[in-house]
Amino acid sequence: MSTLSTDRPEASGATATKGRGPEHQHSLRTGVLGLFDSVVMGVAGVAPGYSIAASTAVLFGAVALAGPGSLLYCGIAMFGIVWAFNYLGRVEVNAGASYAWVRRALHPVLGYIAGWALIVSALIFMVAGSFPAGAVTLGLFSTTLASNVLAVTLLGAGFFLLMVVAVLLGIRLTAKVQVTMSTVELAILLLFAILALAHGHDAHPFSWTWLSPTKFTGMSGFFSGALVAAFYYWGWDTTANLNEETRAAKVTPGFGAIIGVLVVFALFELFTIGSNMVLTPGQITHNAADVLDVLGQAVWPGNGGKIIVIAVILSTIATLETTLIQVTRTLFAMGRDGTLPRGLGMIHRSWRTPWIATIVVAVLSVGLFVASNYVGTLSTIMTDAINAIGEQIAVYYGLAGLAVVVLYRRQIFRSAANFFLMGLWPLAGSVFMFVMFAKVIPGLNGVTNAVGLGALGLGLVPMTIYWVKRRPYFDKVTPAERLAPEPGFADATGGPGLG
Repeated sequence: MSTLSTDRPEASGATATKGRGPEHQHSLRTGVLGLFDSVVMGVAGVAPGYSIAASTAVLFGAVALAGPGSLLYCGIAMFGIVWAFNYLGRVEVNAGASYAWVRRALHPVLGYIAGWALIVSALIFMVAGSFPAGAVTLGLFSTTLASNVLAVTLLGAGFFLLMVVAVLLGIRLTAKVQVTMSTVELAILLLFAILALAHGHDAHPFSWTWLSPTKFTGMSGFFSGALVAAFYYWGWDTTANLNEETRAAKVTPGFGAIIGVLVVFALFELFTIGSNMVLTPGQITHNAADVLDVLGQAVWPGNGGKIIVIAVILSTIATLETTLIQVTRTLFAMGRDGTLPRGLGMIHRSWRTPWIATIVVAVLSVGLFVASNYVGTLSTIMTDAINAIGEQIAVYYGLAGLAVVVLYRRQIFRSAANFFLMGLWPLAGSVFMFVMFAKVIPGLNGVTNAVGLGALGLGLVPMTIYWVKRRPYFDKVTPAERLAPEPGFADATGGPGLG
């Protein structure tokens, strides 16, 4: 296996994908993905089929019938972060995304925390993401096997390792696989969403109060639901971590994320409303690992209802792949900057992928798979993992929302669109994430907080080591770096930057 190291200027602002000169030998493959690919990657990163299957019972446990409201209000806040990533991407093309942007706008320590939060949330997700794939597949043959932690873990690990191979072999193959899987998944989900809404109200008649803020049990209930809803939406920012491999790298990933989030928002609302109407509370809570299978049988009894299981399997495999991409590109950027071991920044000569980072993630994830067998039931593992990930993504999404306001502070007041899309909405999204983070911690169990907050705290160890080693990433950020490009480039209505 032939490799090349990625020694380069270490400041995060340096761009590694110029496609010319010696630097080209140490870069990811450029210009592979277009807008359609970015949209697919954004949808696949969120994984609507997986998110619904894995999180419906957790969301119902948090807010009961108010799930549609949780997804609505968190979705509004999340879209502010989507706009933040859209504009941050126009400032700097970097596979580390928030790791680089938050450093530039706020402080190197905060940038490092943003990058680390993504890494640990992705590693925890490798466990949470593999369980539904194993559970729903085994559920086709045996309900007993579907509840067996060891059997589900082994099969889930098998799916995961297949995705490791695909990610190693290059982004072209990954994109083709994603287009195929996501197209089939979305078609199946749309079919069953229509069937659920048309089926009627076996459990509850539709009520607009499901979308009302008055449906929650106080602020603690509101933010408990929002934490789970944040996990639903998480993953669209895969497009940002692929910017070095995307055509029109400063604008395409942002637009891909915007379109992708609109698609999954619609699906989430349709399915959550449909689940409220069709499924009883007992059906939801007692079938945490295969809620969609139960829904499928309710609206299309027999073999037809099992078709939805295909969507869950495809969605789970797709999101494992995109999460691998996201975490390996972040590790690659940090290794390239020397803020983690430099080997993580090594690119394979032929595949042009960060192969060492990918193998490291694979080994750590398999270790977590094994450890998960000693934690508890599938329901317990999923609930704790989803809430812990929610804590972590609130941190780096919140920091990104602040970063865009700082970088674009001179452009915000130039037009109403700029004020709303670059300033007010991202800032509101950021405040929402941080308030949610603070509100939910007291109500979560010790395991969840130990995993969620403890994993974040571990990042201070490597950060201190590489700061002491005086890596340039930690150098003082200049005032010029804290300003977005001038002029017109960042205009929310279009401008030269969109050409």
